[in-house]
Amino acid sequence: MSAPYPPPPGRTVELRQRFAEEARSERPDLSALCLLLAAQADGSLDEAGLDAAQVELDRLAGELPFRPGGPHAWAVALCELLGDRYGFRGCAADYQRLESSLLHEVLRRRRGLPILLSVVWMEVARRAGAPVYGVALPGHFVVGLGTAAEQVLADPFDGGRVLTGPDAELLVAGATGAPLDPAMLVPAAPLEVVTRILNNVRAWAAARPERSDVGLWAVELSLLLPSHPARLRYERAQLLVQRGDFTEGAAELDAYAELVEVVDETAADRVRQQAHAARAMLN
Repeated sequence: MSAPYPPPPGRTVELRQRFAEEARSERPDLSALCLLLAAQADGSLDEAGLDAAQVELDRLAGELPFRPGGPHAWAVALCELLGDRYGFRGCAADYQRLESSLLHEVLRRRRGLPILLSVVWMEVARRAGAPVYGVALPGHFVVGLGTAAEQVLADPFDGGRVLTGPDAELLVAGATGAPLDPAMLVPAAPLEVVTRILNNVRAWAAARPERSDVGLWAVELSLLLPSHPARLRYERAQLLVQRGDFTEGAAELDAYAELVEVVDETAADRVRQQAHAARAMLN
């Protein structure tokens, strides 16, 4: 199996319990959720490694100037520290690496996907007292600072470059072909960020059938979030069948068929046929 290697079963159960508890807490901790997600992917990430990643975020926050000013001053300070001094940024090749979605690896390599680099920016800035949040633009995650009236956007994938209005419009137009809608600039909640990270991991695995193990744990973590689409049950069932677990995959298909039957009997029948075909593979 390609690296990173997943943790053993006992550790997996513990990590998932902690992930579910954190996700359902009153104020979910973004860095904790991202690190628990990373530990599900990388069995070498032990408790000391989890603590070390949090300590590194604390250390970086301690290097920011004390209350540098308004949102623009915060954005510049973050760019100078994380982008210029420490070299956090991304490149096209990062999209091909699972490590680009794992927070501890992003802290180590100083490379990652836009959303993970934004997590670094947010967590460092939050610890320093900045008015920071994530902004889930279509196709490209960035960081926002300040209220809606004084909002400043920065692009951690580009080293923290402060974006002008036209810059943001170009990012959205390049991803969707549509104009920038002000509704796209609202702060993203921690669970929305984690959901998007898991969606990225699932997409990475879907393009690599030999890494169905990654797709499976990403789906199963997504199912632990308080809100998730029912179709994830179908995706999990397909992955189980793909991996040769025909009995559990068929059971999951039957369970999904019961969910969709109330709105689409024809679709439910098709899913039950798939369950029957999965069980037939046992003969």
